[in-house]
Amino acid sequence: MTDTGITLNATFPGTFDSALRATRAALAEQGFGTLTEIDVQATLKKKLDVAHPPTVILGACNPPLAHRALSAAPDVATLLPCNVVVRELPEHGVEVAAMDPLAMTRLLHDPAIAEVAREAAERLTRALAAIASRREAGTELEERS
Repeated sequence: MTDTGITLNATFPGTFDSALRATRAALAEQGFGTLTEIDVQATLKKKLDVAHPPTVILGACNPPLAHRALSAAPDVATLLPCNVVVRELPEHGVEVAAMDPLAMTRLLHDPAIAEVAREAAERLTRALAAIASRREAGTELEERS
């Protein structure tokens, strides 16, 4: 798993569909639901008639964390939900990348937001670690989804 300062990234060793299922399951285990789902590949094909590798953007939300953040700073809504991207790599495997919630602390200098961002980052890091440690099929994480 890598941390770019803007995103938290993990590589999934299996297929795109398995990675998408594993990502949804790992997020759910950390208290995140999916508010939005954008199929980038299908959208670009439909709107621009261009080919794009399989890519899905999940708008993930942990309601208690979102409530705390919105109560502390209503403008944080412009940074929500947490986007998690599942994209097929050109070589092998699938990358799962999440916006690092700690990046928002560089935009909003509020101690309450920093506390929420730390907790969200810890949860997303655990989810990505679970995704990165998985195998193609039949694993515990996928079976629970």
